Amino acid sequence: MRRILRTLSVVLLSVLLFTFPKANGQQYDRATLEKGMNFIETQSYSAEDDARILELYKNLRVADVSDGMDMVGLPGTGLVDPAIHPDWVDLKDFRHVFRGIAVTVRYVPTQKPALPAPAEDFVKWEGNFYNRYSHEAFTHLIKPGTAIVIDDVEERDIGSIGSNNILGWYRLGAVGVVTDASARDTDEVGLQQVPLYLRKKGRGIRPGRNEIESVNRPVSIGGVLVCPGDVVVADGDGVIVVPRSVAEQVAEYASEILSKDKAGRKSIYESIGRPLDKTVK
Repeated sequence: MRRILRTLSVVLLSVLLFTFPKANGQQYDRATLEKGMNFIETQSYSAEDDARILELYKNLRVADVSDGMDMVGLPGTGLVDPAIHPDWVDLKDFRHVFRGIAVTVRYVPTQKPALPAPAEDFVKWEGNFYNRYSHEAFTHLIKPGTAIVIDDVEERDIGSIGSNNILGWYRLGAVGVVTDASARDTDEVGLQQVPLYLRKKGRGIRPGRNEIESVNRPVSIGGVLVCPGDVVVADGDGVIVVPRSVAEQVAEYASEILSKDKAGRKSIYESIGRPLDKTVK
């Protein structure tokens, strides 16, 4: 009997050593976890559904959406750190404002050599680094209405975004870009009027500094979880991210708030003889 109990104990210990308790009804073994696992599922949505959602957000401001988030029971959720701000602001036509559907990308600090081998040409090394380690695979997912959300290396001086590549993304259909790190060529980006929200200005290139880790996986931007397909709204007040699961309900509440605000301000405009502008019409 003791021998049987000892045998059972050894079997049980082996099970405990190489498996983990169930989560979401699934049993995870050590070997699978060692290879790496993602636990937040990436959802995909049709272009038609994306367009339908964006139509609901057509004129909404960050403030309206924030109030809508309160009304669905998510106060403070989705409000990106205000340190992430617009690179440029257009107070005439509001071209810095955008509403888009998130496509996400994550860059991490590289552990690879920051310089080419002694006999290697720098330009060749740089091109190889871009193509193999710090590329832009996410561009294949850009379509009209895309908001590119880049989780990058905040602590380092890296200009992952520049006037050339951001213009290329814009040409593919991106309506704006948000990063928790830096961008360079910011004067030209402002001149080109591609909406960009960033933490700081950068100068360095990507090779030797960062490498791509994932595309269209959940990322963290300014203390906020951003999942592919979430709604991103950005204006002079900053950036807010709306989980796709509540996007319709939030838009409904936010639209009511905006309508009341417009009506109230329009009345004041008329009472003081101020010409009506697009923000109250």
